[in-house]
Amino acid sequence: MSIEKELLERSESKCELCGAENDLTVYAVPSSADSSADSCVLLCDDCRGQIDAPDTVDVNHWRCLNDSMWSAVPAVQVMAWRMLTRLKGEGWPQDLLDMMYMEDDVKTWAEAAGDGVDGDNEDETDVVKHVDSNGAVLQAGDTVTLIKDLNVKGGGFTAKRGTAVRGISLVGDNAEHIEGRVSGQLIVILTQFVKKSN
Repeated sequence: MSIEKELLERSESKCELCGAENDLTVYAVPSSADSSADSCVLLCDDCRGQIDAPDTVDVNHWRCLNDSMWSAVPAVQVMAWRMLTRLKGEGWPQDLLDMMYMEDDVKTWAEAAGDGVDGDNEDETDVVKHVDSNGAVLQAGDTVTLIKDLNVKGGGFTAKRGTAVRGISLVGDNAEHIEGRVSGQLIVILTQFVKKSN
């Protein structure tokens, strides 16, 4: 049985965080030990989009975690804990975190950094931070401006200084690399050659 079929069966064809029934996809929970269905959750586009782009988070959407945090599925518990931790500055998520119970191994998995859904993790040294040429922290979905002409290897063109690159994505294991589209082509850009746009 495929992972997707297992998850559809486990979740009764609903998003495992908010209960939505449309546009469901498999999401591999970062920092898991394997790639089985046990380390994945079934998410709707809305939940997944907000997890991948923290600046688009609608705090009220995540009140659904009041129910899903009690799931018997460890991967769902991990995602609920990570989102509540990310939002704990709002007040009510901290109350839910105080009530939440997880086995020790599940809590260790939840606290593992590197997925962007780790909230205010105590050990900041493990978190890969992407910063622009001025030291401003970059996040997925940001718009940046090139501060230097860049020859695009394999692209056959030069990305000109002053070009705006919208909706960047971060390269998870390399703090010096981001990805974005220039002239319709997805390219890797060094963070030292960009400036975050406001």
